[in-house]
Amino acid sequence: MQVKKHPEVEIGRNSSLYFAIGLNIMLFFTWQALEYKTYDKEAIDIGILNLEKEVEEEIPITNINTPPPPPPPAVVTETLQIVEDIEDIEETVIESTEANQDDRIAEPIVTVRDVAVKEVEEEVEVPFAIIEEVPIFPGCENVSKAQKRACFEQKIQAHVVKNFQYPQVALELGIHGRVSVIFTIDKDGSITKIRTRGPDKVLENEAVRIISTLPKMIPGKQRGKPVPVPFSLPINFVVAVN
Repeated sequence: MQVKKHPEVEIGRNSSLYFAIGLNIMLFFTWQALEYKTYDKEAIDIGILNLEKEVEEEIPITNINTPPPPPPPAVVTETLQIVEDIEDIEETVIESTEANQDDRIAEPIVTVRDVAVKEVEEEVEVPFAIIEEVPIFPGCENVSKAQKRACFEQKIQAHVVKNFQYPQVALELGIHGRVSVIFTIDKDGSITKIRTRGPDKVLENEAVRIISTLPKMIPGKQRGKPVPVPFSLPINFVVAVN
């Protein structure tokens, strides 16, 4: 015989609903337990003000023994004693050294014989082209006066050719050009005041070296007196092309 159960009194009919309600209740209590906060009551300062009776302390008055003020300074009185003059004293009179408009200044009288006149000979350079007697290069002493100028120029050219040396640096760098040289044959026949102007300092130095080796000459003369004579000479530095 089969036992029939009434569906309303069956225990497992709403078990899933009861399980869900119980789970939610447990989750709610768990959340409340996690969010619960506690405080340490001993660490809280409630700010209790303790009012006690204010006691007024009486400060005794003490007498400070201050030293007496210093006595006032003694007043020194000068006593003037009048003494009669026994000896006559001569007073020294200091005369003023300042001059005024009424004083006349003594002017020194200078005579002509007191002035020393010294003749100063002014050194004037006379150009080679207009000098009366040109400087004489060694070897041109016996030529005529008309040929001395040409002899001088020929000797200068021969000296330059003989002592000419093309600088090695200028050859390697291909430096060439014309160097203008101006020098002075002084009153004693020596070579002074050498000045150069050229395309490069290397060529100018070589031109100075050549002119510095010139021999001492017989100086040029103007009106019978030796004078400095400037002379200009061009030196061409040309690189030979094979």
